[in-house]
Amino acid sequence: MAGEEGSAEEQVRRLEVELQHAKNRLAALEASQGAPQNSTGLLARIANPQSRRELTDGTRQLAEDIRAGRPVSPDDIFRASQPLLRDLAPLFDRMRIKEQRSVIDAMTGELTRKYRLSPEDQTELKNWFQQKAEQNAEEWNALLARKGTSLLDLARASRTMRIDADLDSFLPGLLDPKQQAEFAAERMAARDKRVQAEADQKVQQLNAITSLDELQRDQIFGIIARSSRDYDASMILQGSQGQVISTAPVTDRESAILSVLRPDQRKAYLAEQDRRRAEAAKDMEAIGLTLPANWHMFEEDSF
Repeated sequence: MAGEEGSAEEQVRRLEVELQHAKNRLAALEASQGAPQNSTGLLARIANPQSRRELTDGTRQLAEDIRAGRPVSPDDIFRASQPLLRDLAPLFDRMRIKEQRSVIDAMTGELTRKYRLSPEDQTELKNWFQQKAEQNAEEWNALLARKGTSLLDLARASRTMRIDADLDSFLPGLLDPKQQAEFAAERMAARDKRVQAEADQKVQQLNAITSLDELQRDQIFGIIARSSRDYDASMILQGSQGQVISTAPVTDRESAILSVLRPDQRKAYLAEQDRRRAEAAKDMEAIGLTLPANWHMFEEDSF
């Protein structure tokens, strides 16, 4: 007897049906294309026996876990699909190359206009961007295929693998001293803007829960700014009255922020986090999943 809509039995049945449909489509494709082991195209990669076996086993395990009432997280689903994602990497690479070609042309054009680069320098810069893009792709594919990778790992990597991340170490070699100073100032200004935007957003989110006073806002702004990926020790952080905020290093942002809050504010903050976690867990349970252990109410890797 079929389970009620939204029940564990219904979710298992749907998962098993989708798996069988996928097997049928793959079998039909193999029949129409001939023996896949002799092909060098995408189909051969998708039809890799080991990947197919891993995908089937992983999906079956998910179905069994749901049927038995065991917790299933988004990471469990991602890891079950890793064999397919790994074999689809060449397709994703072609899509990425097409997209990044436009990005590289745009960035090369902008820097050429700003710093009057010669045709030779433009070629060298474009080649550097292409090499950087290939390096990022290799690192991304390695992360995607690595055992134990989580969705949080992918989310963090997607923000840090910028194609211009190491431009500061390359472009100055094409510039004269005056242009080097201009470029350094522009890059620092852009980083400073990202740091301030991140800190302002987090302070505002926290203030909505704890009603920070002015001193606390400045202190927490400094804590969040100093723990930003874009923070540089040479940056000067200013408070609401223009005063310089401490630039002492931050080892544990969550603990540092909690140390600034009064007892009543900490209680309100922790209570709100518990409330939102319970709400998020309920939403996940409605679709048969569990909340990731590292969930946080202010984005997946905040604080």
